Amino acid sequence: MEHALSPATLSELRRPRPYPAVSVLTPTHRREPESTQDRVRLRNVVAEAKRQLEADPAVPRERRADVARQLDAALTEIDLAHAEDGLVIFAAPGEHQVWSLARPVPERVVLSDTFLTRNLVSAQAAERPFWVLSVSADRVALWSGGVDRVTEHRAGGFPMTRSRDNFDAERQERIGDLPSTFRDEGTRHFLRDADTAMGRILRADARPLYVTGETAALSLLDEVGGVTKEALHVSHGGLAHGTPEAVWQAVRPLVAAEARRNTDSVARELETARGRRAFAAGVDEVWQNAREGRVRLLAVEENYRVTVRDTGGDHLAPAASGDLDAREDIVDEIVEQCLETGAEVRFVPDGALGDADGIAGILRY
Repeated sequence: MEHALSPATLSELRRPRPYPAVSVLTPTHRREPESTQDRVRLRNVVAEAKRQLEADPAVPRERRADVARQLDAALTEIDLAHAEDGLVIFAAPGEHQVWSLARPVPERVVLSDTFLTRNLVSAQAAERPFWVLSVSADRVALWSGGVDRVTEHRAGGFPMTRSRDNFDAERQERIGDLPSTFRDEGTRHFLRDADTAMGRILRADARPLYVTGETAALSLLDEVGGVTKEALHVSHGGLAHGTPEAVWQAVRPLVAAEARRNTDSVARELETARGRRAFAAGVDEVWQNAREGRVRLLAVEENYRVTVRDTGGDHLAPAASGDLDAREDIVDEIVEQCLETGAEVRFVPDGALGDADGIAGILRY
């Protein structure tokens, strides 16, 4: 199952497909007793997708069979023992993908010529993604981080390793001369190459960057690096060969501190916007401004969800979940719309927005 959504991946997901591109969304749960029904619910929603395929006269028989096979293949890849808060399956002729999200999604099936990506976009923004670069003299690992985990990123040249023919870290450590390895010219070139590769990653997917390593490794990186010099350094060795859990525990306090600073910053910016009347609050007012491209910064409480009905006028009306014409993911639609128009989106803890009813925006004009 996929977790990390890069801009390049999102662009690929949004490209048109031969009809039908099927999107299957279902809520999942991390713990019992709620999780006990996830498997049945998942099979039911996939069965509904197949039923809609069968009933659609615009889908040729061969294509229908192909997409049904893709849905079955996706089911075999899903491990609900590691479920989060939502699951998205994309299936089209010749392809399928499964995405696990740390944010709830409504249960739905959509047949179109593009995949439904708004829930992925919103979940990615809520995760506040970051990078962790773990350096040592013989290996550099890159980790993709989110709200509650990191996973190793195996692309863009990472992980980077040095041949044992040219370097013997174990021998250096046995003779008690580990710092000297970071005065070696080969090590300098190795870490400079890592910095260059990290620069390419950041240009494609800009995120906050943490760098971990022995103090000597971090000092050398400061000398030879460019982009990594500006990162937050964490003096913690061994993580280039470490586990995701070890890396997460090392950076977790720093990530939590950054989240607190983010919340305080948003509160100050919103208060300033109120004073100059460049402020919108509540889902109705924010939705109107988002559609007009007026939102410069969007703030959303992490678990804020609301179901509405679009009346066709200037306002959204409250609706019950499950109503035929209800829009259960209007918050995710707003997030995607704001990102599409170049707005900054920040998620904050529940209750942080006070009387703004869960969602607020700073306007461009």
